[in-house]
Amino acid sequence: MSEPTVITVYTRENCHLCSEAIRTIEDVASGVDRSVEIESIDVDEAGLAEEYGERVPYVLVDDRPAFKYRVDPDELRAELLP
Repeated sequence: MSEPTVITVYTRENCHLCSEAIRTIEDVASGVDRSVEIESIDVDEAGLAEEYGERVPYVLVDDRPAFKYRVDPDELRAELLP
């Protein structure tokens, strides 16, 4: 089996857009034939608040910027399809 696709979500506590983004990612990931690993990083706890400011959620797919604020399920699905 190949390496999983790593999706990194930069978040912060009590962020409704962050929760929505993670739910969208989980929904899309469950519907594709690919292993997906979701990493959630709280920008405040990781000392990244100054770098990201209010730009959360910020989503990387295999270390490449993919989404900011909202995750488009169709675009993510296209990213994950072989």
